[in-house]
Amino acid sequence: MIIMALDHTRDLIHVDSVTLNPTDLATTSPWIFFTRLITHLCAPTFVFLSGVSVWLSLKTHDVSNTKRLLWTRGLWLILMELTVVTFGIWFDIHFGVLLFGVIAAIGFGFIILSWLIKLPRKFHLILGLAIIILHNLLPVVFAGQNSILITILNPLFGPAVFPVSATTTFVMGYSPIPWLGIMLTGFGIGYLFEKPIEIRKKIFLQIGMISLVLFLLGRYINFYGDPAPWSSQKDSLFTLLSFLNVTKYPPSLLFCLLTLGTMFMLLWIVEGINNRITNVLIVYGKVPLFYFLVHWYIIHPVMFLIIFAQGYGVKDLVFGFNFGRPKGPSGLELGGVYLVWIFVVVSMYPLCLWYGKYKANHPDKRWLKYL
Repeated sequence: MIIMALDHTRDLIHVDSVTLNPTDLATTSPWIFFTRLITHLCAPTFVFLSGVSVWLSLKTHDVSNTKRLLWTRGLWLILMELTVVTFGIWFDIHFGVLLFGVIAAIGFGFIILSWLIKLPRKFHLILGLAIIILHNLLPVVFAGQNSILITILNPLFGPAVFPVSATTTFVMGYSPIPWLGIMLTGFGIGYLFEKPIEIRKKIFLQIGMISLVLFLLGRYINFYGDPAPWSSQKDSLFTLLSFLNVTKYPPSLLFCLLTLGTMFMLLWIVEGINNRITNVLIVYGKVPLFYFLVHWYIIHPVMFLIIFAQGYGVKDLVFGFNFGRPKGPSGLELGGVYLVWIFVVVSMYPLCLWYGKYKANHPDKRWLKYL
C-alpha cells in the first residue's frame, strides 16, 4: 500500500507523467523505470491476498455467510471503483473517464468466487493456475478472427476502451479474467497460511525461489509467457530494463512469476518479525480499502496546489485523461515526486490509526465490513 502511493503520486504529479510511458525504453530513464517497476508488486499482491483472506474467513464464517458477503462486497467494490475511486483519480465532475481498475477487478473476483466457493480447494487452485499460465495463448489462438463472441470476450482478457457517449469513455484497465486467476490461486493455497510459522516460512521461501527461477528461465528463453519479448538495447543497463519489462495489462505469466515470486520472498523475510516498523506498517495494513480511497483525495489536491503555485489558474485545468493537469508544463521532477509521496504516506498514518481503532471498537457495525 505504501509503494502503491508512490505510483499514484508519480501518475498525478511527475512533470512528464501525462506524456511519458515510464516503461517505454525509448523515452524513459532508469530511475523512472524502476520507480514504476517496483510498484508492479502491488496489484498482484492485493489480488492474491484477497483470495487468501477469503480462505481464512471460512474459519470464522460458514460458507453461506461467506458467499453472501463475497457477492455483495464484490458489487459494492465495483460501484466504489466507478464512483468514489474514479472521481479520486480524475477529479472530473462530468466523469469523462470511467475506469475498471484493481478495486473493480477484486470485486469481480469476489463475485465469481462466491459462485465457486463450495467446490473443492484443488479446483480453485487448478483453475487459477490454468488461467495464469494459459491466458497468454489466447491472442495467438484467436489472431485474425473477428467473431461476435471474441469481440465480447476480449475485454474480459485484455485492456479495452469503449465510448459510452460523446463525452464519456469506459476503460477496461484491469481485465477481470487474468486477475481472477491470481485470486483463485490465492484462495487455493490459502491453507498454507494456517501452518506453523517455521513451516510457513520454509514453504514461502521454496515457492518464491521456484517462481523467480521460472521467471528467469522463461524470460531468457524469450518464447512464451509475455507478449513483449526482451531484446538487446543501447547498453547493458537498458538491456536489463528490457528483460524486466514484463506486461501488467493484462498480467502475463512472467509478470505473475516475477511479482508473486517477490511477494513470497518478502513474506518469508517478514514472517515472525515484530518491532516498531512492523507495528507502523500494520496500521496501514488493517485498513486497505480505506487507505486506497482516501489517499487519492490527498494526492489530487496536492497536485492542484502545485499547479496553482506554478502560475496556472482554474481555467487552465484540463480534465478527462489529463487528471486536471494544464496543457503546458506542470508538476515536479522525480525527486519532488518522492517528497510528496512521503508526505502522503505520513499524512495517511493518523487517519488509518483512527479508522483501524474505530473498526476494532465497533464490530457490531456491519457496514464496516464493506469499507
